[in-house]
Amino acid sequence: MNQSVTVRVPAKINLQLAVGPLRPDGYHDLVTVFHAVDLCDEVTVALAEEDTDSVAVSGEGAAQVPADGGNLAMRAVRALRARAGMAGNVRIRIIKRIPVAAGMAGGSADAAGALVACDELWGTGLPAAELSALAAQLGSDVPFALLGGTAVGRGRGEQLSPLAGDSAATYHWVLAYADGGLSTPLVYKTLDQLRDGRDVPAPGLSDELVEALRAGDPFRLGRALGNDLQAPALSLFPALNETLAAGRSLGSLGALVSGSGPTCFFLARDAEHAASLAARMREAGACRSVAVATGPAAGASVITTEDATRHG
Repeated sequence: MNQSVTVRVPAKINLQLAVGPLRPDGYHDLVTVFHAVDLCDEVTVALAEEDTDSVAVSGEGAAQVPADGGNLAMRAVRALRARAGMAGNVRIRIIKRIPVAAGMAGGSADAAGALVACDELWGTGLPAAELSALAAQLGSDVPFALLGGTAVGRGRGEQLSPLAGDSAATYHWVLAYADGGLSTPLVYKTLDQLRDGRDVPAPGLSDELVEALRAGDPFRLGRALGNDLQAPALSLFPALNETLAAGRSLGSLGALVSGSGPTCFFLARDAEHAASLAARMREAGACRSVAVATGPAAGASVITTEDATRHG
């Protein structure tokens, strides 16, 4: 039996996020195009002799991540344990590279990583569809963190359809991290307030965006990016206007707030352009820090296992 399993799991950005009207249940119908990027957290789950589960977090924004039962990775472990009828406790170790409360689904990524790690650790062997259904119970973005690549999300975002594109296309992104976070529920509430009294159509998938992805054309893709949550995010976090303006003025092909924010992302022509844009964004001082990433990236993937024989 494996003693520990480590999984690498990617951040996401939303190339499109179309939000429908508020539903009676308090949710909104969405049509979104998820895109996984190679900015990844690592989640290690190990068998524990202790009589309780534990979680330890290090890296980017670690102090902001719950280290108790409220941690989404911990909830994922317990959900899979209940589903598979497993016994025994685990130690969870999360190395964060995805910023917290930043619109990049870092918590959802960690939950997906924990699901995949425990599935491997315990040998439960759940089919992908069943693991995805369990992920959807944990959060709307968790199923995509399992899947990776580029996909259309509907419903609350958990109903996924992989989006085929030019298989040779790699997109180069510059990620601008803000000094602070945004609450996703507050961003949605602010969107509803901004729309008050208006007729809001049902969300639809952008044909322009789909065609750009199928062609593998970054110039067309940059023009097609869109996010209905950008306006409320900007109203709550006005400094993002400066960040977006800086990226546009410095030559990005497209600029957008990621999900509910406050991370902003910028599309570059190629790797050299991305490195140059990132350096100039740092010099401009319009954000807390800057990172470079590429996509589409793979979903949650096992990278190491350690079995009982190695402990002699």
